[in-house]
This record gives sequence, C-alpha cells and structure tokens, in this order.
Amino acid sequence: MNTGKSWALYVVLRIVFFAVPFAVLLLINWPWWLALLISTLIALALSVIFLSKQRSEASTSIYEWRNRERTADDIAEDAITDDRAREEGGESTPAS
Repeated sequence: MNTGKSWALYVVLRIVFFAVPFAVLLLINWPWWLALLISTLIALALSVIFLSKQRSEASTSIYEWRNRERTADDIAEDAITDDRAREEGGESTPAS
C-alpha cells in the first residue's frame, strides 16, 4: 500500500474508533465530558490492538521522509535558517 493510502486509512480508522463510541455514549445521555474521556480510552485501546500494521507503515514513512536524500538546495536552505537562528540568539536544531 502506498504511503498516502496508509496515512489516510490510519487517520480515518483512528477517527472512527473515537467517533462511534462518542456518538453512542452521547445518544444514551452520558455527560459529554465523560463520553469524551471514555471514547478517548476506547479509541486508544482499539488503535493499539488493531492498527499495529498501519502504525508501523506510518512510522516507516516518517523515518524514510526524515532520512531521504537531501538536495544541495535543501542543505543551503538549512544552513541559511541555522545562521539566522544563531544571529537572533535562538537555538537551532541539527538537520538530519
């Protein structure tokens, strides 16, 4: 599955895992804040149990994006940004 589809599926399933219990709890007249809390816990548990493959694909895509081949333009832009941050007295984070 390509990266875009993996991310989309992961996000949609996470939203569904939250929205369905939240709607059900609201329909049975639970207080909104308690429905929110319980739905969050349910969504967390379901995503840990059922979304390990999608989570792994998402983390792999983040890793590949962070460690992609950088062009000379990317390196020059990072150097300029780092120089400006140093001149302004801010801390810059090292580029990977």
